[in-house]
Amino acid sequence: MPTAAPGTRRIVIEPVTRVEGHGKVTILLDEARQVKQARLHIVEFRGFERFIQGRPFWEVPVLVQRLCGICPVSHHLAAAKAMDRIVGGESLTPTAEKVRRLMHYGQMFQSHALHFFHLVSPDLLFGFDADPAIRNVIGVARQHPDLAVQGVMMRKYGQEIIRATAGKKIHGTGAIPGGVNKNLSIAERDGFLADIGQMLTWARGALQIAKDYTTQHLKELANFGSFESNHVSLVRADGAMDLYHGNLRAIDAQGAKIFDQVDYQRYLDYIAEEVKPWSYMKFPFIKAVGPERGWYRVGPLARVNACDFIDTPEAEAARKEFMALSGGKPNNISMAYHWARMIELLHSAEKIQQLLHDPDLQGGDLVVTGPRREEGVGLIEAPRGTLFHHYVVNKQDQVVRCNLIVSTTNNNTPMNRAVERVAKDYLSGVEITEGLLNRIEVAIRAYDPCLSCATHAMGQMPLVVEVVDCEGRLVDRKARGGLGDGR
Repeated sequence: MPTAAPGTRRIVIEPVTRVEGHGKVTILLDEARQVKQARLHIVEFRGFERFIQGRPFWEVPVLVQRLCGICPVSHHLAAAKAMDRIVGGESLTPTAEKVRRLMHYGQMFQSHALHFFHLVSPDLLFGFDADPAIRNVIGVARQHPDLAVQGVMMRKYGQEIIRATAGKKIHGTGAIPGGVNKNLSIAERDGFLADIGQMLTWARGALQIAKDYTTQHLKELANFGSFESNHVSLVRADGAMDLYHGNLRAIDAQGAKIFDQVDYQRYLDYIAEEVKPWSYMKFPFIKAVGPERGWYRVGPLARVNACDFIDTPEAEAARKEFMALSGGKPNNISMAYHWARMIELLHSAEKIQQLLHDPDLQGGDLVVTGPRREEGVGLIEAPRGTLFHHYVVNKQDQVVRCNLIVSTTNNNTPMNRAVERVAKDYLSGVEITEGLLNRIEVAIRAYDPCLSCATHAMGQMPLVVEVVDCEGRLVDRKARGGLGDGR
């Protein structure tokens, strides 16, 4: 946590609102009211890497998804993929792989819809400086009821796919080491097919909103929390986007490959992490480049930038439009995350439609096993980015070591850089208003972070901003939401 040196002032945004989980931002101003430092702090500690030690490995895919109530499927599947290695069952049956893929695309679809319509759209529809009493999901429901309904129904559709494939909408049990424990029935398939046309229509509309917003505000957004960066994602063997499985690719800000088609079982040869004292989150970087310049972005922006193509026609056409904005080179505009996210929303709907017509979903061959191993790594492209699960299991079937690099951890350095840039561009030397502080949160929300990959809090999320002088005396205080008293 930064300490206020003599002559400086400290501003705290706690918690950051309209994101999953809990975090805060601290901003230090010097005597001339210039921003000297701005940091995003993750203030939760979850401890999953330690307390699953000693548990039997087959429990892990169900246990670790308790990390999150928003993206449990991602942890469920990443852990299951690691346990596939443990039981020698990584070559899944066609039914098992396609049921898992359907589960995953349902997760991507509902998560992207939730973030865009409920958490981000208030900023895009009403503006960063709008009255916070209006700039929220209730304001969207009142003034844009059609969009609010779409968001709810799209999330519901994705959640029902998760229920049908995982057994429950949240914290399901469908993926097991070496496969799945159920297929998709004809009745379930027909129910989803009846609504997929509407989902595709709504996904196209959401993509258009995100595209139009980005292109119409391009001059402002080009510098809004933006910077050149490396990008990391999984890609298929032919370079296509693959949100469920693939090999690791890293590109630099100009699109040159740093490494490519790396078997993610060897991720430790390419990715390292460092620890800093002011955050519970680690800071990953590409080993070959080093910690100063080797940090990278993950998630929709990185995936669209890094892949060679998308294997569904409408999303591929949208990708080409997206890449044209930057002349075919990686697009490093932070707010372009929303456009890329809606490309993936449409891609997920297209993949769901394809899978629903595949008869393998009704197959009966669900599990495969092979030679036993004691170590396994599972990677998946979660909604927020590349998710790493790494486990070591002893001969008594107990987990003895675990390393998790969650999507938001991969984006830790970029989020901090976005916070610092926005703070310096908008808060230096001016009277600080709620709208200016909201710009800090807008930059964070572009990454759709799941802070510490933790569940939502119940009720309203308060925001308390305090300005103190170098002696620690309270100079000014503003609060919104919650109790309004900082508790």
